[in-house]
Amino acid sequence: MPKEYRYEGLGFFYPDNWQLEEEVRWGGEHTVVLYPPDGGFWSISFHSRHADPEELAKSAVAAMKEEYKGIDVQPVRETIDGRELIGFDLDFFYLDFIVSAQVRCLRTDRHTLVVFCQAEDRQFEKLAPVFQAILTSLIQSYKPLRFGWLN
Repeated sequence: MPKEYRYEGLGFFYPDNWQLEEEVRWGGEHTVVLYPPDGGFWSISFHSRHADPEELAKSAVAAMKEEYKGIDVQPVRETIDGRELIGFDLDFFYLDFIVSAQVRCLRTDRHTLVVFCQAEDRQFEKLAPVFQAILTSLIQSYKPLRFGWLN
């Protein structure tokens, strides 16, 4: 039976054997990280709804480029349940491993969301459908504010 996480009108389902860690930073940024038992992670950060999704995605890539040399970066736009996500697919070497990662960003009427997932490439292949299912459940949980007065 999957577990469910909820926060300010959004939520997602995740496997019951994954570990969840939650962090709230000064200034209100809220981050949730999921850890599968065999390595890798899936995370979501809730930013101000005024933050630019494309700039947040580019910032995530810039941070990765500072940490890891020789990153292959591919821009991605995808639509899930009618919502357009902006992001990047990344591949890089770490020690003797090839690592795959994805960053996806979207704006709602409450937050701008940054979703990031990463794992060693063979593990990523196994986890990709689960990562996608978590993201899809997040997007499907979104319900706009009733009167739309924040838009």
